[in-house]
Amino acid sequence: MENVRAYSIIHKLKEQTECFAYYPGDILDSDRSIGVIRQKGFRIFLKANSTYQEMQDFFLQTIFIKSLDLIQYEDDSIFDSICRKGQDPLANQRKEDKPLDLDSCEESKQSVREGTISSKQSIISVNVAKLDKLMDLVGELVIAEAMVIQNPDLKGLELTNFQKAARQLNKITSEIQDTVMAVRMVPLSTTFHKMNRIVRDMCRKMEKEVRLKIIGEETEVDKNIIEHISDPLMHLVRNAIDHGIEEPELRKEKGKPKEGTLTLEAKNSGNDVLIIVQDDGKGLNKDRILKKASEHGLLLRNEEDMSDTEIYNLILMPGFSTKNEVTEYSGRGVGMDVVTKNIEAIGGSISIHSRPGRGTSFILKIPLTLAIIDGMNIKVGSSCYTLPTIAIKESFRPRREDIIIDPNGNEMIMVRGQCYPILRLHDFFKVKTEIHDFTAGIIIMVEQDNKTIGIFADELLGQQQVVVKGLPEYIKRFKKIRGLTGCTLLGDGRISLILDVAGLINGV
Repeated sequence: MENVRAYSIIHKLKEQTECFAYYPGDILDSDRSIGVIRQKGFRIFLKANSTYQEMQDFFLQTIFIKSLDLIQYEDDSIFDSICRKGQDPLANQRKEDKPLDLDSCEESKQSVREGTISSKQSIISVNVAKLDKLMDLVGELVIAEAMVIQNPDLKGLELTNFQKAARQLNKITSEIQDTVMAVRMVPLSTTFHKMNRIVRDMCRKMEKEVRLKIIGEETEVDKNIIEHISDPLMHLVRNAIDHGIEEPELRKEKGKPKEGTLTLEAKNSGNDVLIIVQDDGKGLNKDRILKKASEHGLLLRNEEDMSDTEIYNLILMPGFSTKNEVTEYSGRGVGMDVVTKNIEAIGGSISIHSRPGRGTSFILKIPLTLAIIDGMNIKVGSSCYTLPTIAIKESFRPRREDIIIDPNGNEMIMVRGQCYPILRLHDFFKVKTEIHDFTAGIIIMVEQDNKTIGIFADELLGQQQVVVKGLPEYIKRFKKIRGLTGCTLLGDGRISLILDVAGLINGV
């Protein structure tokens, strides 16, 4: 991936200067540039209003750089001999497919003021398995801390010095956890820039003109998250070019620019990252989607009762495709359901917004990390469950007059003039409990993808940071349990099952 890393240097260099040339010049268009970089290195000529030290620090920030030879010349003649004044520095490189004559510059090295510096950067490569092990140990530390501070033997005791020491321990543990999380964070830039090749290849084969616009590539997410979102992003980009953006002639007829725009955007939103894939194409055709869904028997409700969002979400169903013929890129009915499965596997969600004739947006909402979350522990009978606090809107003890039963026998609750379905956890998971009356328990309102339900439980046990452990493989292999995303250890040594809010909402 030498050419991809070289491209990332050039991309960042644009923040420093617009006046530069580089060799090899075809780092993205030709794979032969990889061999050239391995043998001769990647060479850049630039003019910048920065000091020698500033440029040295800039280049040393590049990861996986083996060595750096930075040369500063007395005058501009070397640069001007490569790039003519007043022209695009890369114009000759693009028109004539031949390398820049860099060897002719060797004689001018005696005019170097600073000399050649070979520097090693203060960055080391670490195996991801070691980071995973470190994360596991920090998780065990968080659990051990909870076991000490929440020890039942301490109930009712006045231990001022112990509480003071416990607060200090909590502070240090939190800092260690934040540092380990920061080490695992990786910017989305590499994943985003991989899409350049897909866009270019598809445009060439489908005779379309599409410009890829990238926003917020510096946004960071956990390394494990990156691995899960690469395939979904690729599917969405291919889908946008194939289904969304029209041919140049058709765009001109509609009064649109001949070149379509595909935007990849990432931004932070609380403990989540939003990744938006947006095109300025023709948008989704509701009638066509409904017709195809009806032919495949995917409609579970009357068309008149479905909102636009629910209709658009039908394209995420397994086996759904609006293409009549199978092509290299679409028509097989796979792709969008793969996107949904991969995103939901990491506790994320996907929503679709579309305007006919104006374009479509796919919004992926993914967690920053999978390792440690803030959770609210709730009790149902003798069992304990954990809800991610980010999904909780409010919790309260309901009044009898707020409970409504619809004609089908479904229980609903009225909250500030709005009706929401209620999910009894003890019925959903077949747990024995003595609390069946709503007024004796507690309702927790949870929200995901703009859908809200009330979860009925016996009582709240309290909030704490919990370490997410995956369910054992033998359980996942032999029995698919809906509504659970993992488990965790509590301070008293008990196991608490972590609830999957999306699964619970879909189960109502």
